[in-house]
Amino acid sequence: MSLAVAIQMDPIEGVDINADSTFALALEAQARGHALFHYQPQDLAFRDGRLFARARPLRVERKLGEHAELGAPESLDLGGLDVVLMRQDPPFDMAYITATHLLEHVHPSTLVVNDPMHVRNAPEKLFVTQFPDLMPPTLITSDHAEVVDFRVQHEDIIVKPLFGNGGAGVFHIAPGDENLNALLELFTQLYREPIIVQKYLPEVRQGDKRIILVDGEAVGAINRIPAEGEARSNMHVGGRAVACDLSARDREICEAIGPALKERGLIFVGIDVIGRYLTEINVTSPTGLQEIERFTGDNLSGMIWDAIEGRLDDRPDRRLPE
Repeated sequence: MSLAVAIQMDPIEGVDINADSTFALALEAQARGHALFHYQPQDLAFRDGRLFARARPLRVERKLGEHAELGAPESLDLGGLDVVLMRQDPPFDMAYITATHLLEHVHPSTLVVNDPMHVRNAPEKLFVTQFPDLMPPTLITSDHAEVVDFRVQHEDIIVKPLFGNGGAGVFHIAPGDENLNALLELFTQLYREPIIVQKYLPEVRQGDKRIILVDGEAVGAINRIPAEGEARSNMHVGGRAVACDLSARDREICEAIGPALKERGLIFVGIDVIGRYLTEINVTSPTGLQEIERFTGDNLSGMIWDAIEGRLDDRPDRRLPE
């Protein structure tokens, strides 16, 4: 089969070809004979009831500095394609939300991965609250007094923006730290949204596990070890990726959330697990594919494309080209 695939993402010229999950997905799609197009969210245009993108034909190659060859821009009717990969990075703001509304005009006739309505309804730090038995003690609020009470109860806490990403704005407030009030004042100035406060999990020193689920099934994991003196394990702030296996608790978590992911059309998901707790469910632009593939030798990108092609093939009203 040969599919027409548009990738909605940030500029592809600047990606790290040895770490970027979207680049890995593009390589796999190209190897399968699919035609690729690239556009950015600001290139979308809705007119006369149809959704267009100012897109450029794309070819990719794992060659540093020459990894993306882009053709001339053209107005592409997204309703005439087979697949759109929604892969731009957060922040999960009104621009991101608007893109999900626009893409609903073509989904599911054009399969959008992940389902734009459910991406909109499942921001990372809020979707996890649907599974309260799996998450650590958590508070979401704008109320200063509530935060103070939570700290009195749990003493050692993490404070972070509700719609942040990549570890940005994450603070560890240890017992005796006198900066909480000043931090809350700063957050109030920077964000209109509530903040999220969680009990600090000392198990993070042994790693923050990223587990990839494809169509609701766990397919691989890496452990991210925070750098010395750093509370965050994100790799772009110094976290170190190490190989790991799924524990019995990891599998229990995946089995608990997997059906909800599959039902919602969330084909490619990355969850974060610290110790026994699920801390985030990443559905907007999950990462980690290449790191896991290097450790395991498994083709996770291929598994994702198998799931996408399977979704298309299962439609009674659609016949894929040979």
